[in-house]
Amino acid sequence: MKQQIENSNSKGPLSGVKVVDLSLLLPGPLCSQHLADMGAEVIKIENPRAYDGSRAMFKGKTGYPALFMMLNRNKKAITLNLKREQAKEILFKLLEDADILLEGFRPDGMDKMGIGYDVLKEKFPRLIYCGISGYGISGKYVDFAGHDLNYLAISGVLDQTGNPPRPAGFQMADVGGGTLTALSAILAALYYREKTGKGQRIDISMTDASVQFISLYGGILSASGVSPEAGNDILSGKLPNYNVYETKEGRYVALGALEDMFFQTFLRAAGMENLTKEHPMVEENLSIIKQKLTDYFKSKTFADLQPIFDNTDACLSPILNMKEVSEDPHMKERGMVLERNHPKYGPILQFGSPFHFSETPFVYRNDPPEHGEHTEEILMQLGFSKDSISGFKKDRVI
Repeated sequence: MKQQIENSNSKGPLSGVKVVDLSLLLPGPLCSQHLADMGAEVIKIENPRAYDGSRAMFKGKTGYPALFMMLNRNKKAITLNLKREQAKEILFKLLEDADILLEGFRPDGMDKMGIGYDVLKEKFPRLIYCGISGYGISGKYVDFAGHDLNYLAISGVLDQTGNPPRPAGFQMADVGGGTLTALSAILAALYYREKTGKGQRIDISMTDASVQFISLYGGILSASGVSPEAGNDILSGKLPNYNVYETKEGRYVALGALEDMFFQTFLRAAGMENLTKEHPMVEENLSIIKQKLTDYFKSKTFADLQPIFDNTDACLSPILNMKEVSEDPHMKERGMVLERNHPKYGPILQFGSPFHFSETPFVYRNDPPEHGEHTEEILMQLGFSKDSISGFKKDRVI
């Protein structure tokens, strides 16, 4: 189903939900963008003199902040210096009719500013407060600094990348452990509040959530009492029919023919239908089969392999680079890659929403906002006069 990307009458399944977003960089902003894509009103709050760091990352040719653009569409942006008491009062006004507050500070960060959960739940008992942190609000590592690599290391995920372990090259803990886990929890908390009228605190640990990625290996450990061998277990390199191979021109392909029927389809398409007859798929033959496949792929180019890529049951895929992904017809048909003509920066690349609803499709309502773009508009909606807003600017509240 192709997604709706232009303005339309679709309001999204979360139309009427208000989100106050204090998070920065990747996990929180991507979560609030998903909420915004689903129709929620998202108000992004940044410090007036210390903007979201993603605004300074990966500048495009026309000067646009490419990473920020990927994470912040369909939102409004205001600035508040939450170290000022007046700014806290403005935040409280915003929260009077808000459903969700999202933040990504260290576990005690909001408490130190005097706006932690214990304060907010007394004022706003219906508020759903979601904090995304590295290790959660309790436990030995609660005060530790960290990034994606640290969370994957502590959760055991990194150990499974090979021997020696190596960075995955993408933010698995941030997005899978942070963004998507927070999104799931927020939606569940909204459902609970619909039934009870009660808000609650959601404590998202990117490390906790990353443990779920190795559930398969947890099962192996539980059954055998032995840690799976890094980079050489059933789905991490041991099986010849579930592996990565290099081609003649130095590119790579992914063979994911895990079930025998798919592997046999691949072998027939590759002209190797006798391989597992001569070398049955038993432990002692795995290295032989892997070497035969290694030799086969080293003799083929992507062009040679195209008929097998196109075979619907062969489970062979080219490993695409980012430019190829952006040009892939399937991604375009699904609305996952699109180009927006930004009024200030010109054409910009965007990834679409992965959530495909039949009745409330994704709508690209607003381009990612400039720093504090909607501050005056929102403050006036809250009842502040232009004179008051000028005073806030003078006092460095906004």
